[in-house]
Amino acid sequence: MKKLLLLSTLLAFALHAGSVEFNEADSITKRTMPSHGNTILSFNDAIKNATDSIVFVATKHNSKKRVLTQINPFFEQFFGEQFSRRFQEQNIPPLQALGSGVIISKDGYIVTNYHVVKDADEIIVTINGSAKELTAEVIGTDAKSDLAVIKVDADDLKPITMGSSKNLKVGDVVFAIGNPFGVGQTITQGIISAQHKNSMGINEYENFIQTDASINPGNSGGALVDSRGVLIGINSAIISRSGGNNGIGFAIEVDMVKNIAKKLIEKGSIDRGYMGVSIGDLTKDLKALYKHKKGAMIVAVEPDTPAEKAGLKRGDLIISVDSKNIESAASLKNTIGLKEPGSTIDITYERDKNLLDTTITLTSLAQTVHESSDLLNGMELLSLTDSLRYRYSIPSGVEGVLIVRIKEGSKAAMQGIQEGDIIIQVENSEIKNMNDLRAALKKYAKRYKRIYINRRGQILVVALR
Repeated sequence: MKKLLLLSTLLAFALHAGSVEFNEADSITKRTMPSHGNTILSFNDAIKNATDSIVFVATKHNSKKRVLTQINPFFEQFFGEQFSRRFQEQNIPPLQALGSGVIISKDGYIVTNYHVVKDADEIIVTINGSAKELTAEVIGTDAKSDLAVIKVDADDLKPITMGSSKNLKVGDVVFAIGNPFGVGQTITQGIISAQHKNSMGINEYENFIQTDASINPGNSGGALVDSRGVLIGINSAIISRSGGNNGIGFAIEVDMVKNIAKKLIEKGSIDRGYMGVSIGDLTKDLKALYKHKKGAMIVAVEPDTPAEKAGLKRGDLIISVDSKNIESAASLKNTIGLKEPGSTIDITYERDKNLLDTTITLTSLAQTVHESSDLLNGMELLSLTDSLRYRYSIPSGVEGVLIVRIKEGSKAAMQGIQEGDIIIQVENSEIKNMNDLRAALKKYAKRYKRIYINRRGQILVVALR
């Protein structure tokens, strides 16, 4: 058995043990204003090379779907589950989704958004300027940052030149390249409107560039480049009431893209570092109690974690990690989340207006969930703890039972229930912990139940048995 386990481990490693060398850009030496006279200001020469590194991504979803919300449980009481199942299971025509991707290596590695390839049964990539369609395989995905790496069988592709987040400034001219609405490759122009946007509620790990360059459906996974044609971000989301562009788009900063892509190629998955603290930002009133006005304030320390072993306490203000300034709670979360489990970090923090230093050896975030319950079909559940609140960015005032995993193909998955959703009520019973949930499920056994879910502040309801 041990030999079989070792063999499967080695095989899994071999499947994902890729490598990538990024085509890094030279350092920026000058920013300049447009010239006058008979000169036309054009960025064509600068960005034309980048366009050859942007691909069109089309996905197909062929899976059989259950449409539970369209079935009245009244009929099942009289005709049984076999009758309702005939109507619940429908062969829905293949769903097609369009997006974009960015070539990052000559041998076919492409980075895109996770939501572009999520649950895809088939991924087709079309290279700019070519009618040939290439089938892509998923190398690795990271839903928490909305990034994914796919690969096509090719060895002569043109990888994009990578920039660095440290060189970005608000006001820099940028271009969004992608395939909006499936009309073909399109380039839109704008500026960097803001940097380090990290409390948008879009992804669990966020470090966005905000831009007014038009980003529309189909641009997802495409490139945001600077005026040299160098990649500075992956287009990911927009704020819109109509579904179209309103001048507020977000791209994942290039340093995060490189970090995540490299790990996905080399390992096939992301295992984030873990400290064991819940953190928050300094309010206006709290700032008066600290010498430093920026940082991540510890509001709770989980027992038997790296943070507790390093002597950190509630009320400490973390201001730097490995000499990198920590501006906010989100800044610390992103910094630690990009560290490898087992790595050692140096932390500087303020306690009672005194500066202190400590060293922490991080553990794995994936190891923080030790036990769960499958009380509801297809869901693994846990009572909320401080560490889970930190991991899923759940406010302290929210109570309930956290859904930590959804079984593929289950009724819960077909209903659209997601990891990170919080069960807050079953029928008329309010849910605050696992004991409440067990009691409610016993009370309303053998019948369809309305399950109320909190999803990042939005209340949803589904019917499950």
